Amino acid sequence: MSLTLRAYAKVNLTLEVLAKRGDGYHEIATVLQTISLADTLSFELSDVLELRCSVPSLQLADNLVLKAAKLLGKATGCSRGALIQLTKEIPIAAGLGSGATDAAATLAGLNRLWETNLPPQGLLELAADLGSDVSPLLYGGIVLAKGRGEQVACLPPMPELWMVLLRPPINPIPNKTAQLYSKLTPSHFTSGQFAERLVDHLHEGSSISADLLHNVFEQVAFDFFRVLSEYRSVFVEAGAETIHLAGAGPCLFTLVSDEAGGKAVLNNLEAAGQEAYLVRTVDAEPLASVRDRQC
Repeated sequence: MSLTLRAYAKVNLTLEVLAKRGDGYHEIATVLQTISLADTLSFELSDVLELRCSVPSLQLADNLVLKAAKLLGKATGCSRGALIQLTKEIPIAAGLGSGATDAAATLAGLNRLWETNLPPQGLLELAADLGSDVSPLLYGGIVLAKGRGEQVACLPPMPELWMVLLRPPINPIPNKTAQLYSKLTPSHFTSGQFAERLVDHLHEGSSISADLLHNVFEQVAFDFFRVLSEYRSVFVEAGAETIHLAGAGPCLFTLVSDEAGGKAVLNNLEAAGQEAYLVRTVDAEPLASVRDRQC
């Protein structure tokens, strides 16, 4: 028995920090949207648990895929093995949820492959132990996440949006997200008003424009990633209008009017030697039953 899943990247359309929690984490409010850039994971029953990745350097014991598999096995008492083959397309450590979406797909895929039949709420509880983006990516589509990211609510799907991503050639930084959080002060905290405004527009069926987007990390990321401003300028020169940070970065993105407009920006970036992607929003998710039963 085997199965294959697509694990979709995400962008944070809004990302706010509301407060510093007593447990050392931060209270957030964020609207996440899955996009068409995706990794592929194939699962096959095996005597042992093994990860094979198209990027060999990611075949490590602390890879979130293996952590998710072991967590599911421990929670369900399942001792079965699996060969997991991961084909990477999503840039790692870029703010696009690369590891989190692979973990979400692993929970979903192995729950089916191993026939452990953990209900959606059980999977979501495991996801919360793996990272703040894993629970929202079990839902897929567009969602509102609060708390540490584990409190997830489905949102009405919006009309398809096209966007261009620019991945600056910045080497992965250990504990990047934690370091960025440490740069925030209470002056950066908000009340969740940006998420609320975007949610209102979605419920009204209104189109989403760049002025509705917000990311608190944009206030500190351009100092943290010292060359990021240079790549924002490259993006502008390529035809991007309003530029946003993806998650904790360093990936940047811009909304475009349509696929043709996106191709023009993409071509300019590639001509300048940049790593760039043209993507669209998608409603697909690794685990439809979570959305079906929780929304």
